[in-house]
Amino acid sequence: MFNALVVDKEEQGNTSAEVRQIGLDDLPDGDVTVAVEYSTVNYKDGLCIGPGGGLVRNYPHVPGIDFAGTVEASDDDRYKPGDKVVLTGWRVGEAHWGGYSQKACVKADWLVPLPKGLDTRQAMAVGTAGFTAMLAVMALEDHGIKDGPVLVTGAAGGVGSVATAILASLGHEVAGVTGRPETADYLTSLGASQIVAREEINETTKRPLEAETWGGCVDAVGGAMLARVLGQVKYGGSVAAVGLAGGAGLPATVIPFLLRGVNLLGIDSVMQPYDNRLRAWERIAKDLPMDKLEAMVQPATLSDLPKLGADILKGQVKGRVVVDVNA
Repeated sequence: MFNALVVDKEEQGNTSAEVRQIGLDDLPDGDVTVAVEYSTVNYKDGLCIGPGGGLVRNYPHVPGIDFAGTVEASDDDRYKPGDKVVLTGWRVGEAHWGGYSQKACVKADWLVPLPKGLDTRQAMAVGTAGFTAMLAVMALEDHGIKDGPVLVTGAAGGVGSVATAILASLGHEVAGVTGRPETADYLTSLGASQIVAREEINETTKRPLEAETWGGCVDAVGGAMLARVLGQVKYGGSVAAVGLAGGAGLPATVIPFLLRGVNLLGIDSVMQPYDNRLRAWERIAKDLPMDKLEAMVQPATLSDLPKLGADILKGQVKGRVVVDVNA
């Protein structure tokens, strides 16, 4: 038997989340059994833990949309007992039981070998948010980052924090957008050279084009903020959009795309091809400064998760939460 955070449906339709013991026979089918060491807390995890159930359709359920650990048993020749692995995406923690458990059983195709230079804790300090941030940076690089500051919206959040650190480590000037003035020192410590108040970007305007300001943008917010940023990106620049916290609507015109050749790059971390996942993790091991990564991390245990799930939905979680599932 081992510990897991189990979310269950109550008669009234609400959900409850508690740490309890389960067994290997309770786990869903999969090719590889992993002794999980660390997981993280992401916005989707908050939705899965929350009272409404969010993204979960079948109960009982174990959330946790990513994890890192050691292979314990495998029916796939690619993975042997003792191998260190990391998993992000593939709706783990939503449609399939996830990382808030001391053991997990998953398909081999969902895993990636942990790259040299990272341990399992560091991998989850990066987690899905950092993996997504690297995908966004890679997309900007593939399309060419223009001269000038690179804007990062939602910069104090999980994706924004790692994107800021990566871009700064690569030598780019980074402007971090935040609605919390108290996070300015934190963003500066990650490498941001300019702090932009969220109100400045959210200011209402009817102009589809403004001064060419940003050499590129990682947008972790969406909605009206994304629409405003599109009109400020330099000619031929790109915006890598990764989040919907500001809404799925896009109150924009085609003018930035037609007259400035702006590229809007959608980043989906859920079902990335294996080669791209491996490339992203190898870039993380190479280009993300681990000292800055540690500045983002707050530790947690399985018993902390119900409160943290609620806090992340309220926008009260800064940086990265790393869950030690064995603590």
